[in-house]
Amino acid sequence: MTSYADSTLHYIWDDDLRRYDFGPGHPLAPLRVQLAHKLIGDCGIFDLDNVTLANGVMSASQQDLLRVHTPEYIATVQNCSDGLLVEDIARGLGTPDVPVFTGMHEAAARVCGATLAATEQVYTGVSTHAINLAGGLHHAMPGAASGFCIYNDIGVSIAWLLDQGVERIGYVDVDVHHGDGVQEMFYNDPRVMTISLHENPRTLFPGTGRSNEIGGPDALGSAINIPLPAGTGNDAWLRAFDQIVPAALRAFKPQILVSQQGCDSHIDDTLANLALTIEGQRASYQRIHDLAHELCEGRWIAVGGGGYEWVDVVPRAWTHLTAIAAHAEIDPQSPVPAAFSEFILAHLGRPAPERMGDGSTLDRVFSSEPYGVVSGVDRAIAETKAAVFPHLGL
Repeated sequence: MTSYADSTLHYIWDDDLRRYDFGPGHPLAPLRVQLAHKLIGDCGIFDLDNVTLANGVMSASQQDLLRVHTPEYIATVQNCSDGLLVEDIARGLGTPDVPVFTGMHEAAARVCGATLAATEQVYTGVSTHAINLAGGLHHAMPGAASGFCIYNDIGVSIAWLLDQGVERIGYVDVDVHHGDGVQEMFYNDPRVMTISLHENPRTLFPGTGRSNEIGGPDALGSAINIPLPAGTGNDAWLRAFDQIVPAALRAFKPQILVSQQGCDSHIDDTLANLALTIEGQRASYQRIHDLAHELCEGRWIAVGGGGYEWVDVVPRAWTHLTAIAAHAEIDPQSPVPAAFSEFILAHLGRPAPERMGDGSTLDRVFSSEPYGVVSGVDRAIAETKAAVFPHLGL
């Protein structure tokens, strides 16, 4: 286990990342990432000696994208980007979720480039942790866009790591939606373990992520899905995490940990039905961070993802994520910085949250005690364990 005191954080930022923009009224507004970036700065995290704020990134190359996407799909995205096509519904382009816009290829490739830059920092040992909050486009498939995602920046980076010779990569996805694109790309690759905690596919897009999706014939047990009932709150969600994720990762022994940190599991999110608070999400970030230090000598790449309550949730959630990665945790009871509150009121005409948390208390005993088949969450835990643990020797 590496010393937390020696860890460093590489935080990726590029103003051009805002060009990944589907237009007015679309839930995946770049403003949410910009507000998170501002709150992180207002909390003083970028001033820490162990934090590097990297401005400017290169777009992912054609070769980078071809590691996980088909040539035909990339060509179609480029044609849509250049105005030669207005849609290709079969490839998920021109839908309400993924409207076509001028420059979309370059915008999506830049997001991939930002996550790849974060990945290279950790792989080469320049930094212990790295974050790209504009990333996390986990629904993009090899040959199609889906769920607001054009190119899969996570898949691009994991494939790059595999090409460098990394033998075991752990991926943890805490977005409320199943990480289907990443799972699809590595479903039969025993070098990648994908773990996704998400709302049950019976009640939420994309309709996948059942407990019996456990990997292809050459990689049984490498895909782990924990589908949670609508309404699942902090303690039950953390209970599911604690019962499955640490044991699975310890059995797999990843060399690098990649996480997708979508915060749309919050009770106030408009597009889903879980009921976590900032405190619960913060606790999940702490767990992932600690597992990176325990299992991977701290090597951790974190990306953003979903989150559609732009003011009250996304900035605070991802500020806690960044603070944990910087080893400078923020008390949820502490006030939101005045500079942020004044900015929100002046530019959006609404008040910002008063504190960095929601005021909820976590029941740590409940989240760690042995499971029993007494609730929907317990059934999900039991079904996932029964499906995958035998393949992991557990």
